[in-house]
Amino acid sequence: MLFRVIITPKKGLLDPQGRAVEELLQEKGYKDVSHVRVGKVVLLEAPNEEEVHEIAKKILVNDLIEDYTVERA
Repeated sequence: MLFRVIITPKKGLLDPQGRAVEELLQEKGYKDVSHVRVGKVVLLEAPNEEEVHEIAKKILVNDLIEDYTVERA
């Protein structure tokens, strides 16, 4: 099965990339855009979702500063 792991900075932590994107969008006239977060998406094939969570926790995600979700792709 194909899975998507979405990795984002934890809420409350500084996200300089997200802030830069938000400022650029507002400069371009998108004044209602806010709370932009920039993260990563990892696609992988695995036999089951439990294995994907194990891979995410052990290898893909720094749990001190990042959160993640897993979805079927």
